[in-house]
Amino acid sequence: MSEKITNEALNRLSASEFKNAAKRQVTVLLDNVRSLNNVGSVFRTADAFLIEKLILCGVTGTPPNKEIEKTALGATSTVSWEHSENTLAAVLALKADGVKVYAVEQAKHSLALNAFNYDGQKLALVFGNEVYGVEQEVIDACHGVIEIPQAGTKHSLNIAVSAGIVLWEVLKNTLEHRKEE
Repeated sequence: MSEKITNEALNRLSASEFKNAAKRQVTVLLDNVRSLNNVGSVFRTADAFLIEKLILCGVTGTPPNKEIEKTALGATSTVSWEHSENTLAAVLALKADGVKVYAVEQAKHSLALNAFNYDGQKLALVFGNEVYGVEQEVIDACHGVIEIPQAGTKHSLNIAVSAGIVLWEVLKNTLEHRKEE
């Protein structure tokens, strides 16, 4: 029978251990995300998956902010982040540094998420605005587009949910599972 693990038994990293831990070479860009709760949730997800950093672009809110902190639950102090006034400029800078950049969006010629293979190299994922998605000029500058296959009547997912799904799928083969003691 499975027994719930106590917080103490989870042996999570301290904030200083997290800062010094090797990160996955993944950067997440938020393209004009307006909801501070979504921003906080992405911080928390980035912490869970040891993401290298977040780039908060355009009107995306930045810490310190109590609304971000509501859902980040302290991850704003562990996850590295920076702000860029312009998402396209951030994408171009990443590409110049040899990072493969993919927009997460519904687009012609997109690659289904389950067909995307992460090779462990430097990767950046761009998630867009809650209403308008990723800006077209940003999509055009990316190496490609990843799409989350969906079968229901709604045409999109919440950006924080999308980030969790994509990061899990991309990184699932690099994550260690807790061994039973």
